[in-house]
Amino acid sequence: MSRAFVLGNGVSRRDIDLTHLKTLGTIYGCNAIYREFVPDVLVSTDKPISTRIQESGYPMTNRFYTRRPDAGQGSRHIPQPYFGFSSGPVAVGIAAIDKNVAIYLIGFDMGPGESGKFNNIYADTEFYRRSNTISTYTGNWIKQLAIVTKGFPKTSFFRVVGTTTADIPALNSIKNLHHMPMDDFLNRINNTREL
Repeated sequence: MSRAFVLGNGVSRRDIDLTHLKTLGTIYGCNAIYREFVPDVLVSTDKPISTRIQESGYPMTNRFYTRRPDAGQGSRHIPQPYFGFSSGPVAVGIAAIDKNVAIYLIGFDMGPGESGKFNNIYADTEFYRRSNTISTYTGNWIKQLAIVTKGFPKTSFFRVVGTTTADIPALNSIKNLHHMPMDDFLNRINNTREL
């Protein structure tokens, strides 16, 4: 069975050993994750950070998607159905296009962090908001995730839910999108139980 892990940058994913996770399936990541870890696929839709990624030479040796690839840099165009989507939903869409049958969404917190403020593992770094600012509006991400998951009804999507992961009723009603507690997920991956 082909399995994918799509990493959002919510703080709920901070305790996951990404190197170990890579042995269990294909990893799709977003934006600044490339600073510390090389996923199998990287997506960046925001121009400033996608420009920095391309200037770094990263796409020459790694699979990278963005809206407007710089010529000769090795970057790929985001697939047309998801061109206007945000990085996380695009990464989920590419994982589905790649025919993964089980896709785990990790760090898709879509709500405030423990402090009630901006929830992002890269807060206070270049291209990201300060950790004491208000949380990001997530309405577009929710709509985009619903479009992607409903577009692949035979694919099973699992949103891994940590203590900082928001409960979103609009996602709860999608038949092929399941919710898995973080403790259960960690137990499964760390004890080699079947996901």
